[in-house]
Amino acid sequence: MISRIALFTLGVCFTFFSMSAAEVQGAEPLKVLLITGGCCHDYDFQAKALQKAATDRGVKIEWTVVNDGGKGTEAEIDLYQNEKWAEGYDVVIHNECFANTKNPEYIRRITKAHYDGANAVVIHCAMHTYRGAEIDDWRKMLGVTSKRHEHKSNYAVKNVKPDHAVMKDFPKEWTTPKDELYVIEKVWPGTEVLATSVSEKTGDLHPVIWTNQYGKARVFGTTYGHANETFADKVFLDVVINGVKWAAGK
Repeated sequence: MISRIALFTLGVCFTFFSMSAAEVQGAEPLKVLLITGGCCHDYDFQAKALQKAATDRGVKIEWTVVNDGGKGTEAEIDLYQNEKWAEGYDVVIHNECFANTKNPEYIRRITKAHYDGANAVVIHCAMHTYRGAEIDDWRKMLGVTSKRHEHKSNYAVKNVKPDHAVMKDFPKEWTTPKDELYVIEKVWPGTEVLATSVSEKTGDLHPVIWTNQYGKARVFGTTYGHANETFADKVFLDVVINGVKWAAGK
């Protein structure tokens, strides 16, 4: 016969776990700012793909999408004119492509918000954004320096940190849809490489998925994401959504 004390203990435990489950189900959605636009990619499709991926995976997100700056390689968007542009968001996703914007004051207004604690996810051409600038502030925030890419191909991606929270759903090896391999010239201090690919031209190994600590901000990055086929791929979307959660501290 189970004692009254044991029954009381079981009741307390049941109540505790029931409350925990209710708290999780009623958790506030993450507030995510997605900044997109510029050269070379189907940003409308990619934005919708990210939003659907989060919903499909049960991740509650309140999205703010800013698609500004046109389709060229140079722009200074209105959002960044406000020094508090990132205030109130759990994560900022950078999926923009403005390689020839060089204004140091403008760039530092962006990076300061991140250094002060605005967590980030950086995708594909965000690595080449502001690549014409002489200052390294943006590249330090990204965690890597890249100024060019190689041809489109089906690249093998090796998971080198399978125990990391971001990589928990990532296979030991994954082959991309047709996508571009970015040449990484430098990995900055604070960056932890999570996955790599090999150049078909040179045989060099390049980071393709990583995390970075930039000041108070947690940054997740991937150089893949050129093609719509990549943004329709389950493995890619899994790792990006995990990256969003990790960056938000979740």
